[in-house]
Amino acid sequence: MFKFKQYDFKRYNFVLIIIVILLGVIGAFLIKQVQADDENLFLRHLMGLAGGIFLAVFVSLFDYHFICEFYIVLYVINLVLLILVKTIGISINNAQRWLDLKVITFQPSELTKIILILFVAKLFALLRQKINNIYVLLLTTVAVAIPTYLILIQTNLSTSMVIMFIFVMMIFAAGLSWKIILPILLIGIPCIFGLFWYVQQDYQVLLKPYQQERVLSILNPEEYQETMYQQENSELAIGSGQLYGKLLNNTSTDKRLYDIIPISESDFIFSVAGEEFGFIGSCLIIGLFAIIIYICLMTSRMAPDYMGMLIAIGIASMFMFQVFVNIGVATKILPNTGIPLPFLSSGLSSMISGMLAIGIILNIRLQPHKTRG
Repeated sequence: MFKFKQYDFKRYNFVLIIIVILLGVIGAFLIKQVQADDENLFLRHLMGLAGGIFLAVFVSLFDYHFICEFYIVLYVINLVLLILVKTIGISINNAQRWLDLKVITFQPSELTKIILILFVAKLFALLRQKINNIYVLLLTTVAVAIPTYLILIQTNLSTSMVIMFIFVMMIFAAGLSWKIILPILLIGIPCIFGLFWYVQQDYQVLLKPYQQERVLSILNPEEYQETMYQQENSELAIGSGQLYGKLLNNTSTDKRLYDIIPISESDFIFSVAGEEFGFIGSCLIIGLFAIIIYICLMTSRMAPDYMGMLIAIGIASMFMFQVFVNIGVATKILPNTGIPLPFLSSGLSSMISGMLAIGIILNIRLQPHKTRG
């Protein structure tokens, strides 16, 4: 469990911790700008950040090999939590995604991402020599599909997409043969375009009506002005920040455009950043995320074994997809979907998930170097 004598603490990545703290503090400032007088989102975010950093450091001391030994137990616990969400979970904005734990309202789907990364990495490590076996691929796909489906019916399409992206990246990094990858691409790419066409049709049954409207609205914004309300105003808010942002342009008392954007403290936190910090500040925030993703990718390269490499790839994919989609939605280049921006958005579930991922990355870097086959 703890292997302090084997850990090389000279490789403990304090830079990663500092970047996460910096993003968390920036997020706290942005949340304070948009919270109502009767809300305490700012204080909750700071408390979540402090507790999250402690959690990340604590997890970083746990050998990830030890954690992965319980991959089946974690998988079953995850399924139980998702089933509880469906049976006794609470609904917010027509989505049943949360469990009321009295102290906090927790979203198990955020934990699912971490558990499935560990589960898939362990499974591939055990079956590494049979990775190109169709039955192994089918087994893994079904194992991932079950919790993904339970999340999808919450309804939580965005988190389901994150999990699917993580799985695709991990299975590619696992060493899947090009003899399998190429046929999948040749069949899959046309299927994706066909699926995109299908969900636009009146007779489609895959998406809820409001989800279909979000897809159609990005293609025909003038016909779905009500659906595009958030994104239209988000784009205006980001653009109004211009180069340096309103915070540094002596306009701190001016009314902000992000005040009329619903859920600006979470899904649209980047619109607040764009208006307050401008183009330069927004680029710096994106740069900080890029460094986190780069560190995760370098960790996968330095990992002492195959399993550690896959875990780091999965975590890098998780951060990469969430950052791209969140900013893509805020800048109106992607259909509106509710996905938090790691460490910036308000929400303790997202903070816990992100900090667990950071802790695991730190532990992989602490491991003694070995020759990886």
